[in-house]
Amino acid sequence: MDAWFDSKKNFNLGKNSVINQNCRLDNRGSITIGENVSISSEVCILTADHDLQSCDFTGRLRPVNIEDYVFIGTRAMILPGVTLGKGCAVAAGAVVTKSVPPFTIVAGVPAKPIGMRQTNLQYRLSYRRLFY
Repeated sequence: MDAWFDSKKNFNLGKNSVINQNCRLDNRGSITIGENVSISSEVCILTADHDLQSCDFTGRLRPVNIEDYVFIGTRAMILPGVTLGKGCAVAAGAVVTKSVPPFTIVAGVPAKPIGMRQTNLQYRLSYRRLFY
C-alpha cells in the first residue's frame, strides 16, 4: 500500500496490526510495533535525526516502540526515541516528540494529553482493504 521503508532490517510487526497507505517508516534506528495496532494513512515514523547542538551535526539513531492496541491517526508524526504506551491514541496531525503513557490520548503540535482511553481493550483488528 505504498508504505516507504528506509531500511530492509530493524522492523518488527505484531499480529493483527495494520499499516495503511502512504506511510513513511524510517526503520534505520528500529521500529517495533505490537499487536492490534492501527496506523492510519500518511503517518510518518522517524528513528533518525541530527544533534542540532553538535558542531559537526552528528547523526543519531533512536528506536521507536509502539505497544499493543495503539491507534495513530492520519498524518501524525512520531519522532525518534518515542515509546507509545499500550492502548494510547495519537490524534490526526499530531507531532509526538515525547513518549506517551499507556491509554493516554494525545493531540496537537507538539502532542499533549487530552484524555484517556479505557484500560480493558481486547479487540482484534482484522482489517482488509477493498481495493489495492
